Amino acid sequence: MNKMKLFAGIIVFGSIWGFSECIIGPAMSDMGLPSGIIMTGLFAMVFLTISRMLFRQRGMQMGMGFTAGALRLFNPFMGCHICSALAIMAEGIIFELIWNYATTSDLKNFNTTTMKSSLGIITAFSVYVGGYVVTQILTPLLYAGFYIENLISLIPQILSAGLIAALIGGITIPLTLSLRRLDLSLKDRLYYPVTIGISVFCWFMVIGNWLMIGA
Repeated sequence: MNKMKLFAGIIVFGSIWGFSECIIGPAMSDMGLPSGIIMTGLFAMVFLTISRMLFRQRGMQMGMGFTAGALRLFNPFMGCHICSALAIMAEGIIFELIWNYATTSDLKNFNTTTMKSSLGIITAFSVYVGGYVVTQILTPLLYAGFYIENLISLIPQILSAGLIAALIGGITIPLTLSLRRLDLSLKDRLYYPVTIGISVFCWFMVIGNWLMIGA
């Protein structure tokens, strides 16, 4: 695949993911919903899986995680923006590691509902728990220091939340994988304007929201 086309795909999917984390996530929190669990089990799994199906390129999901995490840094008024950004980046890396090992590029080895559900459960659980643990290690290191006992005390909470994310992922990923005939291909003369336009829109909305809240 053309490197520029892949790069544009990383930016647009990462921007959409980051937009959802910055705009939709806080809205769900305001409604009393477990936004972190839903954002990982539903939104992140959908964006990461669709991008894998469309582009079939290793490394893309990790790039999406760094793009979305960078965008999350522009939303400091909605919770811990640094720990959220680190979690998103870690989620992209963990998804990449799991799918690079467990799947082929065409996903033909996951041809039954049971296998798809199992992949969804394992992926969502690992991504959520891994992202949470990474933030509990790296965020304290940026400030006062990391203490293992603090992490251990949170393990039951992290694992229980991870189980909910896993259940959501066990539904989300099979449904997404069922869209085998999904084709969002565009001619080059449309591909770049569309991807750039969507990416700019996402960043504009998030940064604009940041400026309005900070004003």
